[in-house]
Amino acid sequence: MVDNIEDRVIALITKHSSYYPFRKQKYDTFTAESSIHFDVRLDQEEVEELNEDFSKEFGVDMSNFNIETYYPEVKHSWNPFKKPEPVDVPDFTVDMFIQSAKAGKWLYD
Repeated sequence: MVDNIEDRVIALITKHSSYYPFRKQKYDTFTAESSIHFDVRLDQEEVEELNEDFSKEFGVDMSNFNIETYYPEVKHSWNPFKKPEPVDVPDFTVDMFIQSAKAGKWLYD
């Protein structure tokens, strides 16, 4: 059996996905290009849990990872007629985890 890092990372991320129990085939849905926000749909707490498991499984130093980069605090307004200011966040993809697993440390931020 070939130990493919990409497949292992996708399997771990799929396991943390809230849609995991409903998949017909476990690991056929996400690709390296999948967005953690829009495709995998992980919230901040789920990403923090993923990071712990990812760090243990692949021996990746995650000390450079800053969760606020991808999940910034959004200012809330009590005024129902005022839209919140849009928050620009960088891309956050499965491939970022794959490349970091290969490097042994979080490569982004």
